[in-house]
Amino acid sequence: MARKVFVLNGPNLNALGKREPGMYGGKSLSDIEKDCRKLGNELGFEIDFRQTNHEGVLVDWLHEADDAAIGVVTNPGAYSHTSIALHDAIRAISIPVIEVHISNIHARETFRHTSMISSVVAGAILGFGPNGYNLALRALSDICNN
Repeated sequence: MARKVFVLNGPNLNALGKREPGMYGGKSLSDIEKDCRKLGNELGFEIDFRQTNHEGVLVDWLHEADDAAIGVVTNPGAYSHTSIALHDAIRAISIPVIEVHISNIHARETFRHTSMISSVVAGAILGFGPNGYNLALRALSDICNN
């Protein structure tokens, strides 16, 4: 029986493939979802893949994941740098969360260097492009199998 993993995406990630391809690559969020589902299947995960442009929805989904999933992979986009609400929601749940960023936030604008959620996630993967999602799923598999 597959174990459920939520893959939660924040604002503007619905524009991947069109938005700044030099920074984020040419894959769409739909392409990334297909990759996650394929690897998830190999790892024995049922992938629940979602995207929203609304901070409170991400908070609600994190709370939902605590009851329905064994872990979360999240790319909260710009909310990583601003959201104490996401920090608190991740801190409040009991399942591991892996933070993903397609770009290396430390090699970008200064205001992106700080993530409000990094201190409460199990780990962070950044700068490996869309492959970061696969790396996060593998890390989550390691965490959940140990």
